[in-house]
Amino acid sequence: MLRLETLDGAFTVCQVADAREIDLGQRYCFVGKTDGELSLLCETARTPAHTLRREDGWRGFRVRGTLDFSLTGVLARLSGVLAAQGIPLFAVSTYNTDYIFVKAGELDRALAALEQAEASDDAGLH
Repeated sequence: MLRLETLDGAFTVCQVADAREIDLGQRYCFVGKTDGELSLLCETARTPAHTLRREDGWRGFRVRGTLDFSLTGVLARLSGVLAAQGIPLFAVSTYNTDYIFVKAGELDRALAALEQAEASDDAGLH
């Protein structure tokens, strides 16, 4: 059974031009760099002053505990439940676990859908 834990606070997804403005000392800071962009998901209050693009208003939750690398389909199951409800998401995986971010107005609906799916095992969340 997956246990979900809601994260406190509001989050922002943005693109930045310079990694030196990213505060890596904050509680949650997810950085992604490719040959075409430098993306950041962080607490809204700690978003860099200079962003190329940004979208505020995200809330998040994580799968509690450490997920073994042999587990398959965790994100697929969670995102499938949310997709069935028409709830867009932004997902981040770390070494230990997975994080899902949804727009703040959808958080309660997202958590309710996941709880209902777990109770009925519609998504294989057990």
